[in-house]
Amino acid sequence: MTVLGGIGFTAPWLLTALLALPILWLILRAVPPAPIRRRFPGVALLLGLTDDETVSDRTPWWLLLLRMLAVAAIILGLAGPVLNPDVDRAEGDGPLLIVLDGTWAGATRWPQQIQAIEAQLTRASRAERPVGFLTLTRPDEPSFQSADVWRSRLAGFAPAPWQPSQADIARATEIMGNLPDFDTLWFSDALDFDGRDAVLDTLQSRGAVEVYQTAANVLAIAPAVYENNVVNLNVARAVPGLEREVVIQAEGRDPAGNARILATAFASFDQGATTATAELSLPSELRARITGFTIAGQRSAGATTLVDDALRRREVALIGNDGGEEGLQLLSPLHYIEQALAPTADLIDGSIADVLPANPDVIVLADVATLSEAEANPLIEWIDAGGMLMRFAGPRIAASDISRFDEDPLMPVRLRAGGRSVGGAMSWGEPKSLEAFKETSPFFGLSIPDDVVVSAQVVAQPDPTLADRVIASLSDGTPLVTRKVVGQGQIVLFHVTATAEWSTLPLSGLFVEMLERLAVSSAAASPDAGDLEGTTWTPLRVMDGYGVLSDAGNLPGVDGPELVSAPAGPSMQPGIYGNGDRRLARNVFTADSSLEPANWPLDVPVQGLAVAPEQPVAGWLLSLSILLLLADVVASLALSGRLLGRTSIAVIALCALPFLGFAPPAFAQSEPDEFALAATAEVSLAHVITGNARVDEIAAAGLNGLSDTLFFRTSVEPATATAVDLETDELAFFPMLYWPITPDQPRPSTEAYAKLNDYLRSGGLILFDTRDADIASFGAASPNGRKLQELAAPLDIPPLEPLPGDHVLTRTFYLLQDFPGRHNSRDVWVEAAPPNAEQIEGMPFRNLNDGVTPVVIGGNDWAAAWAVRSDGAPLLPIGRGYSGERQRELANRFGVNLIMHVLTGNYKSDQVHVPALLDRLGQ
Repeated sequence: MTVLGGIGFTAPWLLTALLALPILWLILRAVPPAPIRRRFPGVALLLGLTDDETVSDRTPWWLLLLRMLAVAAIILGLAGPVLNPDVDRAEGDGPLLIVLDGTWAGATRWPQQIQAIEAQLTRASRAERPVGFLTLTRPDEPSFQSADVWRSRLAGFAPAPWQPSQADIARATEIMGNLPDFDTLWFSDALDFDGRDAVLDTLQSRGAVEVYQTAANVLAIAPAVYENNVVNLNVARAVPGLEREVVIQAEGRDPAGNARILATAFASFDQGATTATAELSLPSELRARITGFTIAGQRSAGATTLVDDALRRREVALIGNDGGEEGLQLLSPLHYIEQALAPTADLIDGSIADVLPANPDVIVLADVATLSEAEANPLIEWIDAGGMLMRFAGPRIAASDISRFDEDPLMPVRLRAGGRSVGGAMSWGEPKSLEAFKETSPFFGLSIPDDVVVSAQVVAQPDPTLADRVIASLSDGTPLVTRKVVGQGQIVLFHVTATAEWSTLPLSGLFVEMLERLAVSSAAASPDAGDLEGTTWTPLRVMDGYGVLSDAGNLPGVDGPELVSAPAGPSMQPGIYGNGDRRLARNVFTADSSLEPANWPLDVPVQGLAVAPEQPVAGWLLSLSILLLLADVVASLALSGRLLGRTSIAVIALCALPFLGFAPPAFAQSEPDEFALAATAEVSLAHVITGNARVDEIAAAGLNGLSDTLFFRTSVEPATATAVDLETDELAFFPMLYWPITPDQPRPSTEAYAKLNDYLRSGGLILFDTRDADIASFGAASPNGRKLQELAAPLDIPPLEPLPGDHVLTRTFYLLQDFPGRHNSRDVWVEAAPPNAEQIEGMPFRNLNDGVTPVVIGGNDWAAAWAVRSDGAPLLPIGRGYSGERQRELANRFGVNLIMHVLTGNYKSDQVHVPALLDRLGQ
């Protein structure tokens, strides 16, 4: 590029054509030649006559100037003029390597970085330089290609939620050593890391290096710590500066399950300080809903810290028999449990009837043998719904007949009478130590102190299921701790007392660790590698470089010690990991982390990401030349006296035709606005575009037929059905999406699935129709069924069950027990009812909540049964004769029930409707 007068030219040699303008001026000025004046007497006869067309003897100077300007505009436009030209190393020659840190530290300003890279690619393309990319967080052999090819791939670049490791640096250095010489543009994230100097030395040995990085400060937040009834938050910045206040947002879910900002805190940096702190006092109910903390205005994994069990203090109810002995705290069966749990759990005292309404996480029964039926039944229901009952043995249980002959519902195993003494004055044996925990035990990996011994215990009776329920044993193989799963909850029994009377276990630190492994308490501090020895943690949700959580998919589990000690990377991604009922957060920025700014040598030029965009003006100049030429045509017609002729008007109209399509943008309405207005003006049913023209046509006709049925039979008056593209259209406008399944329809993108999950969580309903009930029942291995499993896998769908007879879909408008479409199958699946949903006396159906099932799945091809032609006649035949029309009528009734369910919820479960429903049901 050549710069002249502050304007760059990509083809400056074309400017030499401007030298020909004076010659062109002289040529145009000389044509036509001046006439010779001769007096002719006969001219007197022509006096008084006028000529309709006149020809000038010489071209006017202003018309010549107009033509010269038009030619000059063409020449300048073809020369490729560019405003704000920036000639740098990209205008050189030879290969150009663009190096990216690609870490979370650059995520907040990633769009600006991509914009700066696009500017460099434009200059490299102009210089015809091959370009290669190397990302230090994911080093791969760079492929030097045309800059235009790389420009189309920039959308696929994304920051990683980790820093380059030593292995990454070694790999990158090895790759660069095998490449021919090249120049480098290094886009830094402004943070230092181990091995950066080695990378810089290697790059400088291969060519010139230029660094681009933002001047904005990098912020990060450490994991939250709960101490003294407040949540402590620590924020760090890389470069000390002026006083600054940052806003920390506590994110979580409200009672309806929607993501919300639950609280905010403010952290202030003092002048010159690199750390700031904030405190947040929240009630336990609200604190338990928090899923993470983020720094407002920052969009990176380092500015987000995830929350695990360490912040959520569990509620534990303690129930025991104190025996009325005042002042003997050490003899209380609850004393050692209180000491172990008080630092890490919220304790509740009271009877079973008092604590169950509080819905605690754990209920501890210390030597409580017998429970009344009024206490046992609610306790069993609470366990079945997900509670944990922890029981400790003692003299009362040893002397009772509980779980002797038949296994008690509130005991994990059957017990022998009288207990067992294995050490002491009345026994011949010695106290027993603990056996090493097995791999299947939740206590696996915990070290057993030598001073932990058991002198007495209650013994489990042999049983075929006993081996599977033992999670801790004595050295002689007798069970010490047993566990049984009941519904969604569990029952755990320590076969010793909760005091030091039968064993030294409650006096040891092992006792606290065992309670933590059982998720009875939360860790008071972040665990170290030793605390997690022997455990395997499964990734549940992982975090990307922007701090956004997503499903972990099929990522393999990791060893517990590596989870807290191994550096973050592709095999150890930040996120939430689970082990049984326990949850552990692996964050990018930890309490031991620090932010070190990147300092560059003086011989390395460093520039910011703010790039003044080059402004090509060739198009403006060429457009100006066209306008000038059009003006020349009009002026020539005017000088010749033919401006108002038919031919001239047609020429002017033809010249102006290209400009008629330009309308002021202020008066044009964008297509998304038109789509939103059309979708929200009235209730509109929508179907998902499958790509199969025939299926989409039937889906549209079916929803239009259902809309007509609703119009004539209900107060709902839907508009014409809408075809929805999951990739581009907004879904929140539609109460229901009808999704027909075809074997070859494309899988939606990740962004489309994010919209679908938001749609389902906000109350929308998707009707999946595999349309194959005539050849395969639901769940069978049909092509449509397999495609449904593939399409629905990324969706946040709750547990499903076959549509029960008392579901609200059977009575929202019509009383139905069959739900046919073009095919007649009973296999229709909806969201499963809560486990505690019971039928109330006097009501013909269970007491369900007021939610709307987010999905309905079946294969009856309902759209084909609803479909009508433009004249209102059925589009497709169903069955034969009266039975076929009856089947179509039932299909229409199901459609009406479905739409009424979407629009009104489970209001038909209210008590006010019971008399009418009982009358209709003949009860």
